[in-house]
Amino acid sequence: MPPRERVTTRTSLTESPPVRLRAAPTSSVGPLDLAAVTSALAAVGCVAADEEAEELVAVAADDARLRQLLERRLTGEPLAWVTGSATFCGLTVGVEPGVYVPRWQSEPMVRVAVHRLPPSGIAVDLCTGSGALGLVLQAARPAARVIGTELDPVATACARRNGLEVVDGDLDEGLPDELAGRVDVMIGVLPYVPDDALHLLPRDVQAFESRLALDGGAGGLSLVARAVERSPRWLRRGGWLLLEIGGDQVPAVTAMLAGSGYRRIEVLDDEDGDPRAVMACLGADAG
Repeated sequence: MPPRERVTTRTSLTESPPVRLRAAPTSSVGPLDLAAVTSALAAVGCVAADEEAEELVAVAADDARLRQLLERRLTGEPLAWVTGSATFCGLTVGVEPGVYVPRWQSEPMVRVAVHRLPPSGIAVDLCTGSGALGLVLQAARPAARVIGTELDPVATACARRNGLEVVDGDLDEGLPDELAGRVDVMIGVLPYVPDDALHLLPRDVQAFESRLALDGGAGGLSLVARAVERSPRWLRRGGWLLLEIGGDQVPAVTAMLAGSGYRRIEVLDDEDGDPRAVMACLGADAG
């Protein structure tokens, strides 16, 4: 595993906010150097202030630019938007403002997916966002065809600039018919936060990140249920579906999978030991 990334990408959506929103006070800060940037970030609650400061200093061409970047970060704007990228499974992924920032909790799921994808297989990354999951699969299996799907045009453009093939459409709607029954791995970090729990998210997440990428509807499983229902059309027999979900959603999603013809249903934990995803094989021919 790569070193633990900055707190903004290592913090769960439902944990306490890593940054306390506040007006940018850099005018009161003297000449900016690494120590001054670290101190300013620590003052607003960044528990990895030293790591964040190093990233800001590294991408700023001069003091004026560094001050601009620091001011943006001090308002709670995601660090990946400020610096233009995030580290995910050791890859540097471009992340533009408005695009969902990949979280560390998704890393174990995509690493498992790599082992389920044949060298020349086919993988689909649903709701790809920046393309982070698809890019990991693509890097690990360069001879495979990896396709992302995305509804948001800003995210679609971002993922394409990152080098991922992306089709436009809601969930699986943009996939070409030629892929039906041929996909080896379908994976997705779909919105799974219940709509009545969105107010519990960290304030900086609520203030900046797209509701489209977070809101899972009533119970949080609206898109997840659709993905489970539609995925058998695309997967080959013995193909795998992997979806990130909340820990309390495991029983409901497990039942959905079993009812849609999936077997070998497993729960995947993140590095903290918390249930973070489910994976299942379509039909009984799992290898």
